[in-house]
Amino acid sequence: MSKDSFAQSAAYLKQAVPLMIKYQIPTTPANYTLWYSYVSASMPELNQAIDQAIKLQGTCSLTTCERLFHQYLAAQSDQQLETMKLNLAAMTSELGHTMQDALSDTGAFQAMLDRSFDRLSRIDDEGLSLEDTMGILRELVRESRDVRMSTMHFRSQLTSAEKEIKALKEALNETRKLANEDALTGLLNRRAFSLEMDSLIRSRHPFSLILTDIDRFKNFNDEYGHLLGDQVLRAFSKRLRECCKEGVTAYRLGGEEFALLLPGRSLALSRQVAESLRRTIEKMSILDRKSGRRIDHITSSFGVGEHDGTEAADPLVERVDRLLYKAKELGRNRVMPLPS
Repeated sequence: MSKDSFAQSAAYLKQAVPLMIKYQIPTTPANYTLWYSYVSASMPELNQAIDQAIKLQGTCSLTTCERLFHQYLAAQSDQQLETMKLNLAAMTSELGHTMQDALSDTGAFQAMLDRSFDRLSRIDDEGLSLEDTMGILRELVRESRDVRMSTMHFRSQLTSAEKEIKALKEALNETRKLANEDALTGLLNRRAFSLEMDSLIRSRHPFSLILTDIDRFKNFNDEYGHLLGDQVLRAFSKRLRECCKEGVTAYRLGGEEFALLLPGRSLALSRQVAESLRRTIEKMSILDRKSGRRIDHITSSFGVGEHDGTEAADPLVERVDRLLYKAKELGRNRVMPLPS
């Protein structure tokens, strides 16, 4: 790297770090890469997306950072992943060749043993000299040493491969554990919800929370089976995702429980979003592929709350959760609180 390039990189880093501190962005390699790219203005679309997030949220939340990194910069990570795959393939191929060599050496050694023992068994008949007999024994010792070295090399490679595979499994398990996406619905999961909520609270930017779940969801599983239940969850999630505009984000918290975070939205506006969703969901119609029946009695209940500027995450969730259960008590398929 030239002195000019190094100086420019240092200048970008000096700009990126204060921004990350300002918006309370964790100093991970991915976030460094994201904010370095931002201050270097190398990707106008990325800068526009970050600026839009800051405008709506007052910050660039953790999940937003992760989403933008994967959207705009993950190609580099994909290359690293591809390199890892190639390395694994090379390691597997090398182990395979080494194993073949070891087996080949072992087979050759077995053939040599058979020949040598056959010759030794004919000592009396053929009257082999002491020199000939010692020659056979020296060949046995030499071949035994070669096979032993081949076996030791293969064992060493297996041990090394075991360590690499163990490290890879641990890394993959950690990645899976830290993943933010719900596998069934494609929505963000509870971990992402907690991170985003904490980020919004720290930013002191106004936001609202919607909690919702599918009314009598257990009945779908009991009557039609879990496959249809999963189909309902995916269709429900699709409706939530369709309303995720201008910073709104949907999450699956678990089972049939879902949440939406709405940065910059008041209680009244968030209640309108929930009411629009409620009407959309009650019009859903799903075909049960197993029985051929069409299911069109799907409804959902909603609790809506606006962060008061001082609440921690748990009290806010508990407050909105009480509103959700109030909607259930009043007959389901409704939004609470009622409009004032």
